[in-house]
Amino acid sequence: MPKQSATMSGLQCLATENIWFDKQRYDEAERRFYEGVNGPSSPQQQVKTALQQAKGRQQKRQHRNSSSHAGGDQELVSRMKSLELENQTLHKVVQEMRAALQKLESRVLILEKSPVAAAVPCAKAAPVQAAPVKQVKVENGDDDDDDIDLFGSDDDDEEAARIKQERVDAYAAKKAKKPALIAKSSILLDVKPWDDETDMAQLEQCVRSVQMDGLLWGASKLVPVGYGIKKLQINCVVEDDKVGTDILEEEITKFEDFVQSVDVAAFNKI
Repeated sequence: MPKQSATMSGLQCLATENIWFDKQRYDEAERRFYEGVNGPSSPQQQVKTALQQAKGRQQKRQHRNSSSHAGGDQELVSRMKSLELENQTLHKVVQEMRAALQKLESRVLILEKSPVAAAVPCAKAAPVQAAPVKQVKVENGDDDDDDIDLFGSDDDDEEAARIKQERVDAYAAKKAKKPALIAKSSILLDVKPWDDETDMAQLEQCVRSVQMDGLLWGASKLVPVGYGIKKLQINCVVEDDKVGTDILEEEITKFEDFVQSVDVAAFNKI
């Protein structure tokens, strides 16, 4: 039974093959037909017929080879077109990354060149008023020596001190009524996540959870960086005497599960 099944499978395979087993018989029948129509052919005619048949077979092979080469060339052209499109896409991505890198370098240079120094007002020295000197009246006679007062009386000194104190009190009251100016700054921060799978809403909540005296958070937005990654750009207003950029960066980077880095994109005095 195994031999019979193997024989059957071999016959089935041969039946599916595109082979002309009876070609020789058909060629012999065709030759006899032409000999019956035109008479017996001479050896030259037989050679000529064989040459024509060989030429026909060669033309058929060339036609099949040319069709296969044409198909191969078409496939090669399509592959080259796809490679060109992929190369253009990669070139565009490289240009975008170069532009982003140049922007970051320019921002770093601007931040390095801008000095951050608080202006310290110089205190003006209060003018020193000289004590008034009373004119000395000299009269003739020995009995009037007791009436000479070279430095003025004590009453005049007390009056001058009182006037000076009144002026100082008036200046202090005027200065107390004037509201003191508070130095403030507007800061724009770039908060970058680890990857494109980071929850940006949770990251923003973590950033806004940083609260301290003299800090007020403002508007925010998500800015695409590349490859599906977005950074959080958030604005805040701080009092210079209470909050600094170093403190903000330190507090935000504590959320290390979400935050990769914090950069100062803009810093303006208000």
